[in-house]
Amino acid sequence: MREQPAISKHSVQPFRLLIEALRDAHYQFITITPASHARVNSRPGNEWAKDLQGIFGWSRPFRQELISPELFEAMQAADILESYQDGWRSKIRVSTLGDQLFIHSAYPTDEADAVFFGPDTYRYANAIEAQLRFETGQIRRAVDIGSGAGPGAILVALARPGAEVLAVDINDRALRFTEINADMAEATNVVARHSNLLNDVEGEFDLIISNPPYLVDPTERAYRHGGGPLGAGLSLSILDAALERLAPAGTLLLYTGVAMVGGQDPFLEAVQERLAKTDLVWRYREMDPDVFGEELESGVYAQADRIAAVTLTVTRPA
Repeated sequence: MREQPAISKHSVQPFRLLIEALRDAHYQFITITPASHARVNSRPGNEWAKDLQGIFGWSRPFRQELISPELFEAMQAADILESYQDGWRSKIRVSTLGDQLFIHSAYPTDEADAVFFGPDTYRYANAIEAQLRFETGQIRRAVDIGSGAGPGAILVALARPGAEVLAVDINDRALRFTEINADMAEATNVVARHSNLLNDVEGEFDLIISNPPYLVDPTERAYRHGGGPLGAGLSLSILDAALERLAPAGTLLLYTGVAMVGGQDPFLEAVQERLAKTDLVWRYREMDPDVFGEELESGVYAQADRIAAVTLTVTRPA
């Protein structure tokens, strides 16, 4: 079993200084879709950052005199600076979620190991918070499959401080960000672990959550490519893996996206086929009927009606 080495206090300190500086400046930034981000950045006057939101939210280049020497030194120490013309760019973004700040990859997220954070993250967080309000049983062990920057695992950990919460991913950069974000949020019960689905972790779980990639990405970037039919492959694999590892009274919360074709929901049909002959209790609903509409213009989605954001909860009887 592969163990993810813990980050040291020394390596976290520059990020702590960065986050403290942003908090002192009352920094806030809600991350939008890449398409909307590109539209805003293309407006005249937005070529260079004019404030902290421009640097750490909009991923615009900036000139050194825009920030304090202390903040610039913290960025150097954290190795998140890259040169750009006669200035600099941040290699990370910082987004607001509730009372917390989360670091993740800068825009544009073109790298194969980019760590995404955006509107899906906020919908996922809402689904988790609703589930935790509904959940009355004890959560001793929880896991977030494909944890990315760690918001799901951290939300669960803060709400259930007595639980062991695993954040698993195949992306080492994502695990690094998860550890830093958990440290910043003081979510001390989060454990980041390298794992392909649940293959590299042991035992049963009282709560399994996941917000997997669900699009078909020609370059197969890990944070975006769901594989299989119309991007549903990974979501179905997570469902299959979770059904084998749910503890009695345990629940799976899966937030994903579905390409609707000819008025039909192929993902729901696959779920019904898997769950029809079980005693599991499940619920399926649309959270947003229309996401990533730009994907419908070409490629595998050219015949799709829409892409919807959905949640699936599956509970094993006690």
